[in-house]
Amino acid sequence: MKETVTADPVLAPAPGAEQHLALDFANSAVVLPGGQFADLLGTPAAARRWLIERDLAPAELELLEMCTAQLRSLREQIRALLASRADGLPAPAPALAAVNEALTGAPAAALLHWDPTRGLYRAASHPTTQIVAHASAVLAADAADLLTGPDAERLTACGSAPCGRYLLRHGRRHWCSTRCGDRARAARAYARRTAQAETD
Repeated sequence: MKETVTADPVLAPAPGAEQHLALDFANSAVVLPGGQFADLLGTPAAARRWLIERDLAPAELELLEMCTAQLRSLREQIRALLASRADGLPAPAPALAAVNEALTGAPAAALLHWDPTRGLYRAASHPTTQIVAHASAVLAADAADLLTGPDAERLTACGSAPCGRYLLRHGRRHWCSTRCGDRARAARAYARRTAQAETD
């Protein structure tokens, strides 16, 4: 059973996450050593911090759990698209629908409203929802650009189990971090020693 940690893990961004916000977003659910799990969108406060640190929301943003759940749901759909692309499989229809909905879900302008005392006026119907919709549209657009652009060929999942992060491959490197690379090399060395001991 995975234990969820509440503190932010200190991990360097996976290769490509600095160029593609969608990779950073997809990797905001992190499997840590020792069966621990960190979700950087796990609570409204954590999701608020994640959005503000990436200039996707103003500092005064207050998030509701409903909005945080929408972000986590979009993250899972983007992860499904990244997984299908990395594995060379067809894109799942629900994931495509979710990303397309996020792409079109943010109004480009303040909407027109009517009030008997004010008359016609323009405003967002719910400012927090509009901020989350805008952030979702930005993340979905970056995911679409990544999945259809030249970097899509380098997209891969980290090759060190149980890590679930995605990265853009550089040369032969298939790990998201030094920590994962060391773990993968240690596992290979252990497997070699075990196989040799069995043949002796």
